[in-house]
Amino acid sequence: MTAPTSTAPTRPASRVIADDAEALAVATGLAAQFRDGAAERDASRHLPRAELDLLSASGLLAITVPAEHGGADVGAQTLAEVFRLLASADASLAQIPQSHFVYVNVLRRQGTPAQQGFFFAELLAGRRFGNAQSEAGTKHVQDIRTRLTRVSDDAFRIDGVKQYSTGALFADWIPVLARAEDDTLQVAYVAADAAGVSVVDDWAGMGQRTTASGTVRLDSVTVSADRIVPHHLTFTGPQLHGAVAQLLHAAIDVGIAAGALSEAVAFVRTKSRPWFESGFDTAAEDPLLIQRFRELSVRLRAAEALLSVAARAVDEAAADLTDDTAAEASVAVAAAKAFAGEAAVELGSALFEVSGTRAVLDSLNLNRHWRDARTHTLHDPARWKIQHIGRYVLNGTRPPRHGLL
Repeated sequence: MTAPTSTAPTRPASRVIADDAEALAVATGLAAQFRDGAAERDASRHLPRAELDLLSASGLLAITVPAEHGGADVGAQTLAEVFRLLASADASLAQIPQSHFVYVNVLRRQGTPAQQGFFFAELLAGRRFGNAQSEAGTKHVQDIRTRLTRVSDDAFRIDGVKQYSTGALFADWIPVLARAEDDTLQVAYVAADAAGVSVVDDWAGMGQRTTASGTVRLDSVTVSADRIVPHHLTFTGPQLHGAVAQLLHAAIDVGIAAGALSEAVAFVRTKSRPWFESGFDTAAEDPLLIQRFRELSVRLRAAEALLSVAARAVDEAAADLTDDTAAEASVAVAAAKAFAGEAAVELGSALFEVSGTRAVLDSLNLNRHWRDARTHTLHDPARWKIQHIGRYVLNGTRPPRHGLL
């Protein structure tokens, strides 16, 4: 393996989190910090570089590093709760490290001992992974045309264009999904400042506006063979790659729903006027509003419960990984994700229903919750998750082995 050097920018030393309880405490504190300023960051599209540096320094980005490498090695339940907490404060900020943890998992499953030793040390030092996986203009999301071409015994060249590359603009390392000359799927971990890499901040979505999910161009980028991981092997047996990735997406949706409900509660308590027919002095006493908040609270609690069940299923499968346990985990996550997406969109919209006309002022930017939910829930279609759940329940058909379920 080549010498373990890093060209990452100098940042404050990263905390090393010891266990699940510490991870949750740190995430709770960061969420409180990130909540202040979230509306303004979205309104002005001010990218959260300082906040991401705080996230790196907090040690949260290394909490899935295995214990034998010095990490907290937290389970899926803790990881999902960390994402839920962060997303309840700032959904864009929570989205940025989602792929970071996905590609940590690739290393955990397919990395060599030398690769794991190097990259897990990078993570403990606060380094960040981005992603360069999705491509536009192809037949479908699995049609990967970025290519790895061997140029010597220990080096390859990467050429391709990636879009929706969340996290790449802020990354120290960019995991690139590419196909080798034999068409097998590989992940190349490319230094963000490598020659031939350009990251373009051209994301202009209506929601998740500060994720900087732009374009990555790879023009004859040289990468050593020891920075390449055989990702295709991930799907040759029972796996939780897709379940973990989708669990984090579900946690983001649940967080968005929680953030929207919290804003609605605060607005009705402090800013809303009662409807004149209610006969009450405050909007919070209006029985029709109370009824609607009951309904929204139940919706959120159901989403939280499904998320918890799904995370527990992933942890149980990780402890005893078989085709059956992996299938059960994937189905549980699919159910949580499908429900959470609907809940996030509903609560993001209902915020205005219960708050009234004053809530639509641009200066408040309360519509960011709905915009974030509507944008994020388009990541992959819930209708296919429901399809796989139905096949599993009715006919016992295990869901397919791919990274989107």
